[in-house]
Amino acid sequence: MIWYMAGTTPKARAIGAELRKVRKAAGFTLRRLAVELGTSHASVSRWETGARTPRPHDVAAYLARVGAGADLREELVELAQDPDGSHWLSVGMPDQQRQVATLLEIEREAARITTVSPLLIPGLLQTAEYARSIMNLAGVPTDEIDTRVAVRVGRRDVIAGRNPAQFRAYVGEAALRTIIGGPAAMSYQLEQLVQFGQWDNVELQVVPLRADWHPGMEGLFSIASFGDGRDPVVHLENRISGLFLHETAEVSAYEEALGRMDEVALSPAESTKFIVGIIEEAEATV
Repeated sequence: MIWYMAGTTPKARAIGAELRKVRKAAGFTLRRLAVELGTSHASVSRWETGARTPRPHDVAAYLARVGAGADLREELVELAQDPDGSHWLSVGMPDQQRQVATLLEIEREAARITTVSPLLIPGLLQTAEYARSIMNLAGVPTDEIDTRVAVRVGRRDVIAGRNPAQFRAYVGEAALRTIIGGPAAMSYQLEQLVQFGQWDNVELQVVPLRADWHPGMEGLFSIASFGDGRDPVVHLENRISGLFLHETAEVSAYEEALGRMDEVALSPAESTKFIVGIIEEAEATV
């Protein structure tokens, strides 16, 4: 088996995060658990950070020792069967929830994030009102909406906090003209986009409807790049599933697609004027 650097594979990162969570919940220190497992403190630490991929029987022993439930043991042991595979496809809960948690961690560690979003405002730039409207109409359980909105808005810390990531977003004109949440909520969302576009670490580029074919027509995707030698990770998502890609050839295909996006997108300055124009059009009809 090949051992990867920390966080090289999203699956390995997800396994480590779950192990760390259940260990802390059970009140075990790293050293105590390592002794009980008959292994080194360093090995357990590497499993939890994703620096080293634990084998399925290691995962089973770890979870049994901390008293994890049978369902979680079954899920993580299965996830550990091929943690370094070329992709990670999740369909349904709880695998999707685990992917979301992993995506949040990847975004927090990324030096640069590039998103192509043809039909919706990118998640990192969504206002609470916009996100809430989507979740209401998408049928998200009412008792989960507040938490999900808080998580989505909280994701912005990766570009708004200390040492923020560089963020580039290619946003389709359709995303700007679809009135999600009503005119007032959409107008505020567009105004916020204009403000985000002024940040030094944010590049916002609009892809007009008049543009010819481009990769964004194939659907939303994001690329997270790191500044410490780790390979980039691609994330794709739709209504019921998510997909991580990390193999060089797969990631390169998406990185190359950004060249075409540059060809069809407006410049950041032109994009700001374009969005302001849409806001003014909307105000003129009130």
